[in-house]
Amino acid sequence: MVHLAEVRELVSPKRTMLAVAAGLGVAAGLGLAALGLRRLWEAYRPGRPEAKLVKVAEISRLFIYPVKSCKGIPLTEVEVDVLGMKKGPLKDRQWLIVDEKYHMITGRVEPTLVLVTVSSKDGFLCLNAPEMEELKVPLKLPKSNPAKMCRVWGCDIEGRDCGDEAANWISTYLKQSKAFRLVSYEPSMKPRYLKEKDPLFVESDKTVYNDTSSCMMMSEATVEDFNTKLEKKVKMENFRPVVIVKDCKPYAEDTWKGLQIGTTRLYRRMCCTRCVFTTVDPDTGIIDRKEPLNTLKRYRQCDPAEKHIYKSVPVFGSHYGIEKPGVIRVGDPVYMIVEQ
Repeated sequence: MVHLAEVRELVSPKRTMLAVAAGLGVAAGLGLAALGLRRLWEAYRPGRPEAKLVKVAEISRLFIYPVKSCKGIPLTEVEVDVLGMKKGPLKDRQWLIVDEKYHMITGRVEPTLVLVTVSSKDGFLCLNAPEMEELKVPLKLPKSNPAKMCRVWGCDIEGRDCGDEAANWISTYLKQSKAFRLVSYEPSMKPRYLKEKDPLFVESDKTVYNDTSSCMMMSEATVEDFNTKLEKKVKMENFRPVVIVKDCKPYAEDTWKGLQIGTTRLYRRMCCTRCVFTTVDPDTGIIDRKEPLNTLKRYRQCDPAEKHIYKSVPVFGSHYGIEKPGVIRVGDPVYMIVEQ
C-alpha cells in the first residue's frame, strides 16, 4: 500500500539532494526508486484530495488490434491517449473493414479475419494472411481518397477509404464477390462519444471503431477460472482485451473503480457484454457458434440489480474509461485509487 503523503515526501527536492550527497551508488538506487514514485506523483499533485494507492494486480500482457477483428499485436509497452492504446503509428481499432454500404464487417460474420496479421513498415500498414501476398497501405492516405461515413453499432463515424487495391485484397481473401473495403480513421475526424449510446460512460469517454470502450481489461485468473467450466479450453485471445493483468483473484477487474497504472489513470465504467465472436478460434478462424458462449450464458450473468442494463447477455471482462493518458508497460503494478 502506498500513501500519497509518502509519495510526496519521497520525491521532494530535499530528499533528492540528500540522496545525491549520500554517494553515487546510493543515489543511483534511490534515483531508480524515485523514478517509479515520480510516475505516481505526476497523477497526484498537491491540491488533489488525499488518496492512497493499494496494489491489486500487475500488468502481464498488452495488445492492440489496429484493424478491427484482425489478429492482435502483443506488446510490452503502449501509449494510452484519449482514444485508446497505440504503439508508434499503429493505433488500436482505427482501421475498419466495411461492406459496399460502408457498414462494419467483423469476425462475427467473417471469422477468418482473425488470421490476418497486422504490422507497419516504412510508412505502410502491412496485412498478411494465409495464401495471400502482403498488402501494403499507406499510413497517410492521399486526400483524394474519399472520406466516407461508416456505420458502427448504429453510430455514424468517418473513415477514409484505403483504395481499390486494399478492397480487392480483402474481398479475395474472404472469397467474397461483395465489394468489401478498408477505411482508416484520421485525427481530424470526429470520434464516437460513448455516453451518447450508454449513460454509464462520461462525456470525456471517446472511441473510434471499438465495440464499446477503448480499454477492455481482463485478468488471467478470470480466464483460468472460466476454463474449469469448459470441456474445450479457450485462450485470452478469444475475448480480445487490450489490458491483461495477473496476481489477482478471478473477476477482480469487475470490482475495481479508479486505477493508477504507470502514468495512466483508468476508471471502470461497465461490464463487457459477450457475443458469438467469442466462439471464433483465434488460431484457426473457425467459428463454433456455441462454445464458450453457451457456458458464459449459464455462469456469467450480471447482478440482478443490473438486469435493466445488460438484460440476459453474458458479461466477461470490464470496460474502463481513460481518465488520464500516459504509458503502460508489462510488469507495471496496478494500483487501486482509494480516496480518503
